[in-house]
Amino acid sequence: MRSDGERALGGLLAAMHLRGMEDLPREVAEHARAAGFSHVMIYVTDLQQQLLVPLPGQRDAAGEPLETLRIDATLPGRAFRAVTVVRTRSPQGEEAPLLWVPLLDGTERIGVIGLAAPQDGELTETRAKDLASLVAVMVISKRPHSDSFARLVRARPLTLSAEVLWNLLPPGTFANDDVVVSTALEPAYEMGGDAFDYALDGSTLHVSIFDAMGHDTSAGLTASIAMAASRNHRIHGMELAAIGEAIDAAIREEFTGRFATGILARLDLRSGLLSWVNRGHHPPLVLRDGRLVASLASEPDPPMGFGLDVSTGLMHYQLEPGDRLLFYTDGVIEAQSPDGELFGLERFIDFVVRREADGVSAPETLRRLIQAILAHQNGRLQDDATVVTVEWQTRRRFQLVL
Repeated sequence: MRSDGERALGGLLAAMHLRGMEDLPREVAEHARAAGFSHVMIYVTDLQQQLLVPLPGQRDAAGEPLETLRIDATLPGRAFRAVTVVRTRSPQGEEAPLLWVPLLDGTERIGVIGLAAPQDGELTETRAKDLASLVAVMVISKRPHSDSFARLVRARPLTLSAEVLWNLLPPGTFANDDVVVSTALEPAYEMGGDAFDYALDGSTLHVSIFDAMGHDTSAGLTASIAMAASRNHRIHGMELAAIGEAIDAAIREEFTGRFATGILARLDLRSGLLSWVNRGHHPPLVLRDGRLVASLASEPDPPMGFGLDVSTGLMHYQLEPGDRLLFYTDGVIEAQSPDGELFGLERFIDFVVRREADGVSAPETLRRLIQAILAHQNGRLQDDATVVTVEWQTRRRFQLVL
């Protein structure tokens, strides 16, 4: 015989097969009651991961519409930042806790769910985590075809370039037993020429980062072509250097005078051997035991789009377990304060190292890094800033609570 919690989850799953995003809060609240939760509040994060925005139609215990919350100054935000369950007092009384549980799809932080529980204890927390896991999967499955969700998580309209790129980018984080990939990109609403991509193919992780010339729609289209050409030829088994040449040809075919720099890399997850080609881009960095141990600098081949001959080609570096790779675009280190001070490479590395020493997860480190870069420029970037981190066999798993 199934428990109350199992019946609640099964009933919710069945009910949502033919429901949309707008129906999710009502259905979750109805089926959560069968698991003992009298009040449910579902929040999702905005594009910049600064806010927790309630799904529409929800009300608090006093009957008032739920308000948007800040991630950096609230208890629900703490559950999101630390990826942990946060307890507070429920409106029902001291013996009935209010649990804030992060919504996770793998390692992608979707938002948080608040649940008023009839009592505290291990069984209650387990049921809350199970419900949060199912709700996260439902949000992920419903959001691609929900305009209402897209409006909800946008604080303002996207530029055309940003609209194109957001629909091409992979999720911001990914993890398995061998690797953790985390990414961040700003400005979220006006991004132009930056893009990143990653994919797992058996025991090989493919990673790429691109920085196209300019900050307009043409820059976004150039980056889109670079990413699409990279994916297309990678999936068909082409080697890295040849992929770079294919991207070069694709850009030249569509534009005159446009180009993109980039890193095309692959990591053997069994051995830790990193292979890459550098097409006019900043070199990847390697952090180990809280310090920079290598800048993978070389004579870079020309940017893609000029049709120039390449000479350096494929390069290799042997990682050690626990190493963290950093890929980045010039908008990170060249971010400039109003008085002309650059954010700089040293400050960038120091920021990542300090957060790692504090035990902050990689996705949260990059979220905080972007906020620091924005603050350095008084909230507005002059150039796209993109960071991709890859942690190989960290032995320090992403702090999942579910």
